[in-house]
Amino acid sequence: MKKNTKLSAVLQRILRSGIISWIVIIAIWGLGSLAYDEYFLPSPKETIDSLVVLAQNGTLWADIAASVSRVIKGWALAIAFAVPLGLLIGNFRPVRWLVEPILSFFRFVPAIALTTLFLMWFGVGEESKVALIFYASFFPVLVNTIAGVATTDQSLVEAASCMGAKKARTFFTVVVPSAVSNIFTGIRLGLSSAIICVIAAEMLVGSDGLGYLINSSKIYYKTSWAFAGIVTLAVIGFIADRLLQLFGKKFLKHFGVK
Repeated sequence: MKKNTKLSAVLQRILRSGIISWIVIIAIWGLGSLAYDEYFLPSPKETIDSLVVLAQNGTLWADIAASVSRVIKGWALAIAFAVPLGLLIGNFRPVRWLVEPILSFFRFVPAIALTTLFLMWFGVGEESKVALIFYASFFPVLVNTIAGVATTDQSLVEAASCMGAKKARTFFTVVVPSAVSNIFTGIRLGLSSAIICVIAAEMLVGSDGLGYLINSSKIYYKTSWAFAGIVTLAVIGFIADRLLQLFGKKFLKHFGVK
């Protein structure tokens, strides 16, 4: 009975880790690559070989550094602007009534649709790419911040007011802490949007970065480079999101972040 219980616990850990899912995906990928040449569908081994070559000659690290730098700049700017603005809009209904229709319009305009305009306004340098990333990250953070404020338990606000707390104090001690969980969700979604946008921006206009690496693979007929860039991008996104989750669980647990 104990052996069965231990075996069941081990199997549950393996299933929860996601290892089996990855083994299945890699196996399907490997089997599928047998039916095609490396120019159409490189195998997992050929992709790893390309990763090793690109890492050894420094190309991969330079592209990672360029993409990550752009993501951090645009994402950080989005957080810096979206969180205070979201708290303001969410806390004051007249402001929300005025601004919400405009926000609802612009948040459905994809960042890539603005590439040409941003290139005209900011040039072909870093500014246009960071601006696109900022735009893509801004709305997920903003909308979630507004939602966090809007869903604040009004009984807590009323209780604070009854105890003599002024509006400003109620805002910072009740409303903001209640919105932290939603804000954190928006920050995570904003990071995802930033990573997606930086690749698209680098593919359209860029001379470095993972997006440029993926796009340049067609020039040199190196499909494995594209797969190497995609795998690297996925790993970076996965690690970044896990680090954010760990940060939230460690430092924001008392705000309801899970």
